[in-house]
Amino acid sequence: MPSIIVIGAGVIGASVAYRLAQAGLAQGGASVTVLEATRIGAGTSGTSFAWVNSHGKTPRAYHELNVAGMKAHAALRQEFAATPWLHLNGSLEWADAAGREEQRQRFDRLRDWGYAAEWISTVQLRELVPDIDPAAVGDAPVAWFPEEGWVDPVVYAQAMLAAARRLGAQVEIGARVARVELRSGRVTGVSLADGRILGADLVVNCTGRWADDFDPALRIPLAPTAGLLAFTPPVGVGLERLLKAPGCDIRPDGAGRLLVCRNDDEFDPATAPRPSADVPEMRELIRKARAILPGMGPVEPEAVRLGIRALPKDGFSAVGPLPQVEGYYAAVTHSGVTLAAFLGGAVADEVLRGAVRPELATFRPGRFFG
Repeated sequence: MPSIIVIGAGVIGASVAYRLAQAGLAQGGASVTVLEATRIGAGTSGTSFAWVNSHGKTPRAYHELNVAGMKAHAALRQEFAATPWLHLNGSLEWADAAGREEQRQRFDRLRDWGYAAEWISTVQLRELVPDIDPAAVGDAPVAWFPEEGWVDPVVYAQAMLAAARRLGAQVEIGARVARVELRSGRVTGVSLADGRILGADLVVNCTGRWADDFDPALRIPLAPTAGLLAFTPPVGVGLERLLKAPGCDIRPDGAGRLLVCRNDDEFDPATAPRPSADVPEMRELIRKARAILPGMGPVEPEAVRLGIRALPKDGFSAVGPLPQVEGYYAAVTHSGVTLAAFLGGAVADEVLRGAVRPELATFRPGRFFG
């Protein structure tokens, strides 16, 4: 019976743990242990806009990978009695004059690729978002993507880990991995910050933007970016869809709150503005949202976050074994929320069933190691 350690309890680590435990049970048993340094969803998962989509993902292989992620999320409705984390209620997009040609080209490409997308009228917009101010949209063409939506990432991760536990997986919170143990080019386990050494036949690194913190032989080059997110207090706005508007994106965040993020920011994490409700950029973000949904009233940000995105250096996912080390598998991607449900099954297929998933062929970590 192989012993497997999954490092990280964000959306990807939780998905991988669940599917490994499920596959291991079906194949006669595999020991699965999840190690999380702080708390479930403490990293990028907990500071994500969490948009489930393949809206602007190129090239075609990356688009198809994200579509597979969307389908895997939807399929969970058939597997779980309830999916309170999943909100595939569609998204709406319009652009200012400068961005409309780019929007049209992206829309045409998506339609050509078989993606669910349509232009809708002002009447249809008001039916989908009754509290919107039509003046904020003006004469801009509005695109509707009915299969998109968002996930509550921490709720999702907790549900996947709970399911993994029911199948026999162990989850340790507060277990910080200090080092991956190697011997003669093979993984033998991990050393924890508290001095313990845990043996394992395989280690799966799902730490996202911390994926390059271990032995130099295991480092996938990363180029993370940062984005600003603002959370409103509970407001009397009946929003059920995700909105992509010029200068801001808006979605519900539970209990009447809205989550607003800038859709034009690509900060360097080292120089990004420190998140604070008093930062002018954050107040401007809420002002833009209020212009679209005036029913919000004169609110200020209740909380703000700086979300640091896990992004491999070339901008694409890195999922698979590292060619120079036996027994080590990495899963690092900017599209973590969209891909999580798919990657859980794909990683389990490759790790325990010996399959080679063709969807991952162009996204292997080996491309960074010559």
